[in-house]
Amino acid sequence: MSKVLELVFKDAKGKTKTFNINDPRDNVTKAEAETAMKSIITANVFNTTNGDLTDISETRVRTTVVEPLA
Repeated sequence: MSKVLELVFKDAKGKTKTFNINDPRDNVTKAEAETAMKSIITANVFNTTNGDLTDISETRVRTTVVEPLA
């Protein structure tokens, strides 16, 4: 099973941009993720085709189970 922390931002045109972080620690909280997202928005370190990242849309953890075929 693998986990990915997905940080979903809104850009200047209202489009969403998702940043994926592989293998987050099990006890990461929404507050921690949103604090990191606010820091990314404030630092303005990413360029997008639709302008700057402006807001937090969503935080979530995606869990994937891979089962090999027998």
